[in-house]
Amino acid sequence: MAANTTPGLQIQATKQCIPASQNVSKMSTMSFNFGSKRKSFTDFRSSSHISLAKPIHSFKLAPIKFERMVTKAMSGASEQVPVSGLPIDLRGKRAFIAGIADDNGYGWAIAKSLAAAGAEILVGTWVPALNIFETSLRRGKFDQSRVLPDGSLMEIAKVYPLDAVFDSPEDVPEDVKTNKRYAGSSKWTVSEVAESVKQDFGTIDILVHSLANGPEVSKPLSETSRKGYLAAISASSYSFISLLKHFLPIMNPGGATISLTYIASERIIPGYGGGMSSAKAALESDTKVLAFEAGRKHKVRVNTISAGPLGSRAAKAIGFIDMMINYSLENAPLQKELYAEEVGNTAAFLASPLASAITGATVYVDNGLNAMGVGVDSPAFTGLDIPKDNKS
Repeated sequence: MAANTTPGLQIQATKQCIPASQNVSKMSTMSFNFGSKRKSFTDFRSSSHISLAKPIHSFKLAPIKFERMVTKAMSGASEQVPVSGLPIDLRGKRAFIAGIADDNGYGWAIAKSLAAAGAEILVGTWVPALNIFETSLRRGKFDQSRVLPDGSLMEIAKVYPLDAVFDSPEDVPEDVKTNKRYAGSSKWTVSEVAESVKQDFGTIDILVHSLANGPEVSKPLSETSRKGYLAAISASSYSFISLLKHFLPIMNPGGATISLTYIASERIIPGYGGGMSSAKAALESDTKVLAFEAGRKHKVRVNTISAGPLGSRAAKAIGFIDMMINYSLENAPLQKELYAEEVGNTAAFLASPLASAITGATVYVDNGLNAMGVGVDSPAFTGLDIPKDNKS
């Protein structure tokens, strides 16, 4: 179980003025306590959802300074000293997060927020990345990233090998079975992982899908092959259906599932090709249908988070992400960088009883960029009195 002996979450507001391109190094904090006695891929990556190709335009925006004000899920008061408030209390709950392969990205951030709320954490890691992930975890390379707001370390009860492109052993082609990157691992198809979790832990309460891959993402949609398009759909959207199909039977009533999507599902994002925009659109549509089916049959809620651009390792390696972050800083209603923990905390809320009436929803966590109809940094708006955050 995650180390947490508290009844709820504390809200920590962190504030710092930093350039968009830099990381936070110091924070001044103020805390508010919330507590109660309520019981309650083929290359898969921790989703940054900006697996993009080369930028369409080669321009550079000046770094923007902004006030960082982040609300972080934290451990609340002790059992001996309860406090009033609305708790996000996930003690006694068990979460399976599919798609964590390092300590950077939305999947990891969601795991941390769920752990901070008291949930037990299980992880599904893409098979070829399993060895390096487990080795890094064992050698303490992730210890700094594992620190929870109460000072304890996030504990991962078990890491399972997973390749969510394959539903059962019969679906795995011979070239994958014999691939040396899969050597030494077994029972890693979706049905086998669900069965292993059942045998090891019995049931789960929270299922998180943090998987996405498009082998031809660098190609415009009109130039994408059938194989590449179907691969993007399979890895990025059908994998969610498969996870629900096999995990719903072991989910407790009142449970919640969460996936991660991106605004390219409904708006044009040049460079986000290879069928990835179609895959995200399918994921959001499926969220609604699955919410009905899972709600009626299993009393489980199904939601998806449309997250803005994050400077994760995977996204930075592609080269497009910095421009998207700067674009968001220039054009979003909230002129600040988006942090992974903000998505993590939203997931913790959606998984909690506080969101018991929310299902079938796409929840935007992108500083409001989804609401914009135009890019206000366009030269067409020169001379127009557009409000800006001029704090330094």
